[in-house]
Amino acid sequence: MATTEHLKTEKTNADVSKFYHKTDTPRLYIKARSWLIICAIVVVVVVSTPSIWKKIETFDITEDYRIPYTLSKDYWLYQRRIDALATDQIPVLGDSVVWGEYVTHDGTLTHFLNETTDQPDHYVNAGVNGLFPLALEGLVKNYGAAIHDRKVILHCNLLWMTSPESDLSTDKERKFNHVPLVPQFEVKIPCYRAKFNDKASIVVTREVPFFNWVDHIQSTYFDQKNLYAWTLDDDGKYPPSYPNATELPWQQITFRVPSEPLNDPDRGPQSSRHKPWSATGIGTQQFPWVSTGKSIQWRSFQRLVKLLRERNNDVLVIIGPFNTHIMADENKPQFEKELIAVQSWLQSEDVSTITPVTLDSALYGDSSHPLTEGYRVLADLIAKDPVYLQWTEG
Repeated sequence: MATTEHLKTEKTNADVSKFYHKTDTPRLYIKARSWLIICAIVVVVVVSTPSIWKKIETFDITEDYRIPYTLSKDYWLYQRRIDALATDQIPVLGDSVVWGEYVTHDGTLTHFLNETTDQPDHYVNAGVNGLFPLALEGLVKNYGAAIHDRKVILHCNLLWMTSPESDLSTDKERKFNHVPLVPQFEVKIPCYRAKFNDKASIVVTREVPFFNWVDHIQSTYFDQKNLYAWTLDDDGKYPPSYPNATELPWQQITFRVPSEPLNDPDRGPQSSRHKPWSATGIGTQQFPWVSTGKSIQWRSFQRLVKLLRERNNDVLVIIGPFNTHIMADENKPQFEKELIAVQSWLQSEDVSTITPVTLDSALYGDSSHPLTEGYRVLADLIAKDPVYLQWTEG
């Protein structure tokens, strides 16, 4: 039988519970109509912001323009550059060989091709540093819709078949550049082990311009970091300091796309990197070539050629020239075999193709990148090639 004190305790607890229930924070209810208005505002912001931003952000496309090295992963900016092509301009697509790894913007293949035509910017540097066929395919497919009904030069760099690692066909997991550009679900890449959520996020970002614009803001104004990471970024010293922690983030936004540095310490004849491969002390190299029948990168290049032609482009493919001087003698027969296989497929598809002769050894910085004079010689070789002359007149 309950005691008097026990009954009093229960009554007290009930009164306290009733008090807190009555004084609980009021709940906010939003009607369906209000939700519709909120959703409409969000949709307008998401859809209109990227377009409005293009009108207020200055983007200077100067002569011999190329996407700056620091903005290599700014695909929204790349799309904006391609959308600005004039009808008579010819984009030259490719990886860092087209972009110009060791040279300045006026020492590239497109610069010297323009010199042969006396038409500044007739050929446009549409290369991006760090690309490879799988990534280039994704770049053109998702961000190069404006490349249609025009002449296009496509560079074929056999570097990406020199080993299973370069081909991305090795079973061992490895990191590589431009992950957001590669196929996430359609093509199996053995060394790519991203989680489903990460892959799905990449696909969504591709399809929604607003998310691409967000990436552009991060790349252009916040050192390719999100706001949280940028705020906590240290100065690299010990003990570290955090200069961005006291900065106002919106002050970073200048509404002007940065250009390449006027004096790039990593590129151009004055750079310590701009020297023949033989002067670096690396010596000859072994290349365990992946055959065209097994190469993931080669299949991607084939799809890219077909995609460009489906868009009614008149495609000219330039193969290499690969630096065979750096190649071990025992690897050269396999190289010749794969080169012939590439040429044969392009011929079977009736694609205009040029295979320039190997340049002098001193004109290469490594296995595939020419130095400034190498690009000049390569442009002259191309300009005199009968296939090129026929293609330009056709």
